[in-house]
Order: sequence, then structure tokens, then C-alpha cells
Amino acid sequence: MKTYMANAQTVERKWYVVDADGIPLGRLASKVASVLRGKNKPTFTPNVDAGDYVIVINSDKVVLTGKKLENKFYRYHTGYIGGLKEISYGKMMAERSDLAVYEAVRGMLPKNSLGRQMIKKLKIFKGAEHNHAAQKPEPLKLF
Repeated sequence: MKTYMANAQTVERKWYVVDADGIPLGRLASKVASVLRGKNKPTFTPNVDAGDYVIVINSDKVVLTGKKLENKFYRYHTGYIGGLKEISYGKMMAERSDLAVYEAVRGMLPKNSLGRQMIKKLKIFKGAEHNHAAQKPEPLKLF
């Protein structure tokens, strides 16, 4: 039996739209990362970016369960000595909910050049409107 190996010329990409209203952040991120990676296709190949484009709308309505809004922090370093910064997810969800979704999905992708290529296919919008209607995205069923 032959094994199918996809390559850059044979990949067919689709566009999906996900409404994040009321969905927990981690569950949303794991499903979106799976679609970006291409694991939902029968032609999945680990070393090829065979994933689809994903548009996430209503990122400001994503839910964090438990006490994560107060106890969980987003940490980053500025590059200067003593430059470790942290923002609570409560403040982050109020101001930059699109960044919270972006970082959650990015953390679930491969940590190499392939993962950096995959994350470019993610488009996040705070509201219900997006500017990718010309691509005719299909709604993605998460659960």
C-alpha cells in the first residue's frame, strides 16, 4: 500500500470562519490550531503546511473558566535587563482579546519555521464583522 505525501503544489486550501462567542479559550485554540496545521484533512503530512485559513470573529466574547481571569498571566520580555512584563488575563481580555486568542493558538503550533508559516493563516477580529467575505469562508463546526 502506498503512502500519500502532500507537497506545496498539491495542497488545496479552504477558508473557515469560527464564532468564538461563549467558547472557552483553550478549546477554541486547540481546534483552530488543528485546522491551521491540516490535521482535519485525510492528506495530512507532518512536514508540509497543508492547513486551511481560519477567521476567528467575536474574540472579545471568549470565555476563561475558573479563576483564570485573576490568576493567569501573560508574560513577555522586552529584551532589556529586568524587562519581564506580565499582564493578567482579565486586563488582557478587556483590552487585547485578539492577542490572547493569537497567543493561545500560537502556543499549540510547532515551534519552528513551519509553525511560523501556519500562524500567518490565522485572522482574528474582535467584533462580528470581518473583511474576508470575498474568500467565501465556510462556518467551522467546533463541537
